[in-house]
Amino acid sequence: MPLHFRALPAVVLLALSATGCASAGGRASPAAPVGIAAMKHTPADAQFMSGMIHHHAQAVLIAKWAPTHGAGADLQRFAERVVVAQADEIVTMQSWLRDKGEPVPDATPGPMRMKMAGIEHDMLMPGMLTEADLKQLDAARGVAFDTLFLTFMIRHHEGALDMVETLFAAAGAGQDETVFRFASDVFADQTTEIRVMQQMLDARHAKR
Repeated sequence: MPLHFRALPAVVLLALSATGCASAGGRASPAAPVGIAAMKHTPADAQFMSGMIHHHAQAVLIAKWAPTHGAGADLQRFAERVVVAQADEIVTMQSWLRDKGEPVPDATPGPMRMKMAGIEHDMLMPGMLTEADLKQLDAARGVAFDTLFLTFMIRHHEGALDMVETLFAAAGAGQDETVFRFASDVFADQTTEIRVMQQMLDARHAKR
């Protein structure tokens, strides 16, 4: 079940507490890391940011299809906002990974390369469209495109909420200020967008 937003304040308090402890420690040694590189992060943080790059990249890909696939004017406006917002967030995530000395994945809309038990494999992040889904959406036009896009993007957004939930459930994760704020914003923004998309989808079903 997706993380309820009302549960986030507990994480906020934890993050603020950690920040307060850090600032109370006095002046940092000149040899100590400073800025973003000094903030604690975990493998779960890096995995979340890396996976969300691919997740966002796919959202940007299909949102760019709206003008070329005969989407309704309201959906085109929504899709344009998705492209602008999530493209900017991809840059933020890549910069964070780079500053942390972590591998920086390209913004490809496909699966993420994972390593488990020493074996590498490709895995789609939660809610992402499969190749078959992408082909089906790309072949649709007009109202059929709108309906499929909204159905798929709602699922896509729900997957992002699952990723946030997984992040905050991991021990020690989400303490880094950038990760915490970004994940919290993803949860808030995409929860709102799910509601908007559901209204748009319901309106199209009502016209049938």
